[in-house]
Amino acid sequence: MASSTVIDTSRIEAMVAQLKAAAARAQGNVEPAASVAQGEKAATRVDFADVLKSSLDQVNDSQKAAAKMSQSFALGDNSVNLSDVMIAGQKASISFQTSIQVRNKLVSAYRDIMTMQV
Repeated sequence: MASSTVIDTSRIEAMVAQLKAAAARAQGNVEPAASVAQGEKAATRVDFADVLKSSLDQVNDSQKAAAKMSQSFALGDNSVNLSDVMIAGQKASISFQTSIQVRNKLVSAYRDIMTMQV
């Protein structure tokens, strides 16, 4: 069975570092350079569009892999187990449902922002 999605923890750590630095600046406790001098790594800039696109690409790849495994099993390939096919299908389904929920939350947030009084 092929390796499925791998979580890139460096991006998560970078985002957490950015959030901590922003919170410290908002409270007036720490200057931006001081937080880096205290041992935190400088946070790399994370582009939301790139993260969203890579997440959607991972969902697409898992669906393609599940479909390919299912097709191989249906054609009688002995190297593919039914349990592997079912697990890959469920992983693809869960990742797709997750992406739908993220989309719904983004649309809801957009509507909330658009209805705010300025």
